[in-house]
Amino acid sequence: MTSPAELYQTHRELLDRAISAAAARDYWSAFPESPSKKVYGEEAAPAGDRAFTALLGKPFPVDVPGAVGTVATERSPYGIELGVSYPKADPLALVAAARAAVPGWRAAGPTGRAGVAAEILTRLHARVFELAHAVQHTTGQAFVMAFQAGGTHALDRGLEAVACALSATTRMPGGSSWTKGDLAMEKTATVVGRGVGLVIGCTTFPTWNGFPGLFAGLVTGNPVIVKPHPGAVLPLAITVQVCREVLTEAGLNPDVVTLAAEEPGDHIAGTLATHPDVRIVDFTGSSEFGDWLEANARQAVVYTEKSGLNTVVVDSTDDYQGLLRNLAFSLSLYSGQMCTTPQNILVPRDGIETDAGHRDVAEFGADLSAALGKLLGDPRRAAGTLGAIVNDGVLGRLEEAASGPGVLHPSTAVSDEQFPGAVIRTPVVVRLDAADEKVYTRECFGPVSYLITTDSTEHSLALFVETVRAHGALSALVHSSSPEVIEAAREAALDAGVHLSENLTGGVFVNQTAAFSDLHGTGANPAATASLTDDWFVAGRFYTLQSRRHVAAS
Repeated sequence: MTSPAELYQTHRELLDRAISAAAARDYWSAFPESPSKKVYGEEAAPAGDRAFTALLGKPFPVDVPGAVGTVATERSPYGIELGVSYPKADPLALVAAARAAVPGWRAAGPTGRAGVAAEILTRLHARVFELAHAVQHTTGQAFVMAFQAGGTHALDRGLEAVACALSATTRMPGGSSWTKGDLAMEKTATVVGRGVGLVIGCTTFPTWNGFPGLFAGLVTGNPVIVKPHPGAVLPLAITVQVCREVLTEAGLNPDVVTLAAEEPGDHIAGTLATHPDVRIVDFTGSSEFGDWLEANARQAVVYTEKSGLNTVVVDSTDDYQGLLRNLAFSLSLYSGQMCTTPQNILVPRDGIETDAGHRDVAEFGADLSAALGKLLGDPRRAAGTLGAIVNDGVLGRLEEAASGPGVLHPSTAVSDEQFPGAVIRTPVVVRLDAADEKVYTRECFGPVSYLITTDSTEHSLALFVETVRAHGALSALVHSSSPEVIEAAREAALDAGVHLSENLTGGVFVNQTAAFSDLHGTGANPAATASLTDDWFVAGRFYTLQSRRHVAAS
């Protein structure tokens, strides 16, 4: 048995480095993002493939307190048969088991809990190829993206949350002395978790979006129930399995982390989220259910990441081809099935000035369509960029948009030689006017974007602020060669409460954020109630309780 304190010492260098990186906000990653043989060795990739394949068609080996039967709910967007079944959760039994695990987990202390969390992340990294396949075949991400966003980048986000939680929970000393004249006291401060935590996973990024809440909750002293989306259970089931293994080996109650798998329609998430003992809820998904959680989980602190109207304001550019390449890739990556993918592209009616000359709105639309065609013209390259459509809801929204008027870039089917059963589509771009607000103020999650004509750049910025404040956004982008417009866009983004990217023409894209540097979400607009990862994301998860006693004055 390796105690939590020993695990902390084992991983102390990693944890200290993560804390420094989170404070510096420069580039740092603990987990190499390239699945190259030069990085991970010759055997890592085939071993991960075999480990994933061995899970298919079988009951998944994880203990769940009070399980009642099994469920098998996943369908691979790539068309392969998964057939993995999981113990079906009894929500009341999970809450009772989590509460019973609290005393031992609290006694481990912040550093002990951080040591356990770091060990979990390290072991998940050892299974990163297996995890990547699980992400790929439940979400539809292409393998390299699944390895990065679902594997190494998700692990970085988890470690970032550990670092921020450890910093917050150790800011106040655990013991102190107080002397006033002849009076002397000893005082003890204990970090106490808020209560049972609930992480509600999403179908597109189960690990990247799930790990921050899981690890922030754990390090701040809370047991966590992990409720995956029925379409993407396997990545989080692997995570829970590793958590329980590490907890058991550390002499702790494994019910600190449990899995809540369900049949669609069981509504376990709502039952758990409103249970009086569930005091923390982390959710990524639709605005409809996120709004419901915020209104109804009144006994809990609720951290949501929902949908929004991600906006691009185009005014002018000194690198027109770079703008087009960068924007085309942003619209195409994972078929737009990212909460940060641009939806509304605002262009003034008089057109834009570029280094290639003036472009009116129609020319800009044609040039963007051509850039998409060039990027996605080769089917093999296109499949690696687009991934697969995750579910029928996304496909239905795409087909609806593509069948209407104003289509500038039609959506086409793409075949994947490796996975002929995959449903892959290129993005559709539709031209609208600023008056068509009933269309573009409704988020259309997936590969659908709108090129919206406005009266002017000033109008674009005003529309940007108005729509984001009303409906939310997780990303925003401005292109302008005018310092005055850039400054106005910065002010507009502050008013809207959204993070802003400026003049992205190179290898950084508006729908990507880097752990330890970029914040994701703000909590300042309706799309999210928190930011990954700032102090608010961890501070609401714990209390610091004090005890004191007289001692003889020295």
